[in-house]
Order: sequence, then C-alpha cells, then structure tokens
Amino acid sequence: MSIRAFDRVDLDGTAIDRITEAEVVAVVREAIAEGRGGRIITPNVDILRRAQADREAREHLADADLIVADGMPLIWASRLGGTPLPERVAGSSLIWSLSAGLGRDRRSIFVIGGSPATDGASRAADRLAGDCPGLRVAGTLCPDFGFEHDPRTYAEVCSKIVGAQPDLVFVGLGFPKQERMIARLRPGLPQAWFIGCGAAVNFVAGDVGRAPRWMQRTGLEWAHRLGTEPRRLAGRYLRHDAPYALRLLARAPRQRYGLK
Repeated sequence: MSIRAFDRVDLDGTAIDRITEAEVVAVVREAIAEGRGGRIITPNVDILRRAQADREAREHLADADLIVADGMPLIWASRLGGTPLPERVAGSSLIWSLSAGLGRDRRSIFVIGGSPATDGASRAADRLAGDCPGLRVAGTLCPDFGFEHDPRTYAEVCSKIVGAQPDLVFVGLGFPKQERMIARLRPGLPQAWFIGCGAAVNFVAGDVGRAPRWMQRTGLEWAHRLGTEPRRLAGRYLRHDAPYALRLLARAPRQRYGLK
C-alpha cells in the first residue's frame, strides 16, 4: 500500500491525509517490511493554529510522510468543507494500534517520554508489550525536563536511541520538542518510523487518565484534559485554541463553495 495512494484534505493550509487508523497501521507495517522509514504527525487544533504563523511548525508538517487528524474539530471542518476525513486518528490511539500491528510482525519499539519521577516510559512500554503479543521493546527513555538545553545530554539521548535500532519510535515530549527530536533522529534511523505522540505515553503508563470514550467521540476530550491540568492548559485552550477552532469551522462552508 503506497503512502501516496491517499488523497489529502486541505484545512486552513495544512494537508491532512484521508486515511483511517487501520490504514495507517497497514502502511507502517508494509513500509517497515520493505525497509522504508517514515514519520507520522498528528495535528490537532493547536498545531493547525501554530502552523499559520510558525515556520517551524510548517516545516515539521512538510517533512511528515503521514499527516492524520487528531481532533474532532478537524473532522467537523472537513465535513463542512465538503471533503470529509474518514475518522479521527489520535496519537493516543495509534500508540496501541501500531504496537499491536508491529507485535504481529515481531517488530520493536522505543518509547520516549512520560514522567521521570515514575519512570513512565518504561511502565508504558511494559504495558504495551504485555498487551501486544510479539512486540519487542528496544528501549525506553524518560529524560528530565529541560534535557534538550544541554547539548551533551541531548546527544547522549539520541545516540542511545539510534544504537537500539528500533523499528518504530514513540516520542511523547509534546509539540514541537518531540518533532525536533524526530528530525534529529531520522538520519541515523532511516528505516525506522517515528510518531510524536504527546501525552500518549502518560496515558498508557496510567499517570494521566484519558477522557471517557463518549467525550472522545463528541469532541469534548479537551474539556477533560483541561479539568485534569487546568494550570498548564487553560491559557492555550481557552485563549488561543477555542477561538481558532470556531473560526476554522465558520470558514469551512465558504471553502466548500469557493468563497473567500
């Protein structure tokens, strides 16, 4: 299955692949089997908003092999615009489905992120391996906050990941820190796949509870996240992301009929 076989839907200047979660897993498994690496990015409202004015965000999107919609407002906007995306494909779901798919091929993963205080990456990897028969864990890292500001430490972290030669790397450091690390790692692991998965490592480790499924389906997962981490997320969600999401949805029907 070729990556280029999927159409892309334009949402405010960002091209999103019209692809299901199951198709993402199939593409990655086939590519790994053929020795082809790649990169998945899962833009949500916040990343889409940043891409309007942030050159770095646009470069990370342009470098991705698969771009999937992680957020119901993106799905709603695509429907209003007349080019519907098939479903939401969240990083917090892909960490499970990709691990299950790679387990069937006896492939390996490397998990980065989680809470250093609880060794979240290691516990997340253990849980994935326990639930996904055949999956091998090439390694885990739970770097301290701010590690990226120490060139020597950053180089050591990257060297350890490259040395483990994983088939797929989950980088749960938050955007854009995780995308910067992926860009640095790719030349050393040209046959591996990478996905920046944000809080997914914390979810799998059990350090942060994910929203109930009904909130995920109805686009209210942001409200659950806000309730669990109000100090960190309130400014971003309420001051920036919510107004942008409303503008995105309001503009979508105009795009459908070619209006400016």
